Amino acid sequence: MNLILLGAPGAGKGTLAAILIEKMGVPSVSTGNILREAIKNGTALGKQAKAFMDEGKLVPDQLVIDLLADRIAQPDCAKGYILDGFPRTIPQAKALDKIASIDCALSLEVPDDVITQRMSGRRVCLKCGATYHTEYFPPKTEGVCDACGDPLVVRADDKPEVVQARLNTYHETTEPLIGYYGKQGKLKPIDGTKGIDSTVKFAAEALGIEV
Repeated sequence: MNLILLGAPGAGKGTLAAILIEKMGVPSVSTGNILREAIKNGTALGKQAKAFMDEGKLVPDQLVIDLLADRIAQPDCAKGYILDGFPRTIPQAKALDKIASIDCALSLEVPDDVITQRMSGRRVCLKCGATYHTEYFPPKTEGVCDACGDPLVVRADDKPEVVQARLNTYHETTEPLIGYYGKQGKLKPIDGTKGIDSTVKFAAEALGIEV
């Protein structure tokens, strides 16, 4: 099964993807990882991508598509894959349709106010990388990492004003993909507000798999 996960930043796509990858036995295909790997290996496409990035420019969609086409042609993708971070716009989705057959777009539905609460409550330890949440997974001592005792901080991209800006960008550019895949009959919306166990259960039911 070739799967796309849709949802706003902070909706829980990364956590859900990690579980589905294990349960379905398919790889996660991340365009960010593909770009980094191609640049590291010095491939022809990687050199082209690096030239754009060195100039501070976005890598063109067609170049990303070419890299993606190479990646999904690899043997580990023969039984399917979960796309991570792509597509983000309607033009990208149309370009993707030319190189891949997407079976399902799973849309994780979480209201903006819930996402803002989730992300603004996150705390991270810069020393050991441990993460906490003031409501869902608080440290034993407020503001202090359980693992190493260092102070916990709010990441810059978890601040409410930054979260709102990211949500605005999502609604403007990426949310239209819900309608795009809905018209193709590939959209399966699931409730992402009930906790990860329920979200995985809803996803499994939507995809017709066992977890």
